[in-house]
Amino acid sequence: MKCRIAFILVCILLASFTANPERRVGEPEPWTAKQLLSPAELAAAINHPGTKKLIIFCVGPGASIRGSIDMGPAHEKENLEKLKRQLIPLPKDADIVIYCGCCPFEHCPNIRPAFSLLNEMKFSNARLLNLEHNIKTDWISKGYPSVP
Repeated sequence: MKCRIAFILVCILLASFTANPERRVGEPEPWTAKQLLSPAELAAAINHPGTKKLIIFCVGPGASIRGSIDMGPAHEKENLEKLKRQLIPLPKDADIVIYCGCCPFEHCPNIRPAFSLLNEMKFSNARLLNLEHNIKTDWISKGYPSVP
């Protein structure tokens, strides 16, 4: 019985290390709490015609938010390069929002490389859409502006 419990604990531990190889345990996130944007705030900004222009990039498996630009999963080198090419001509103070929505942050392989790139390129108004569960639960099912 003790061996079985030990085996299960080892499996859980290994899964936590392999679930997101981009992040090491205890390593700080590349974003701050102030850089998190709630779904309700982004939806309101998209729906309000007077809002300052937001540039929204999907760095996950498929763009679901109306007006967002699909970059593909940012854990793939070619998609991260594609994002970089899109960012190069933008002013460093551009209002940029990235999102993935495939899963909760702790398991997501896409948001950390993308947000780290924004930091490396010195974007001062970069934000991350705070999807606690996934894009379906936190955006689509709430009726927020989605791709038809």
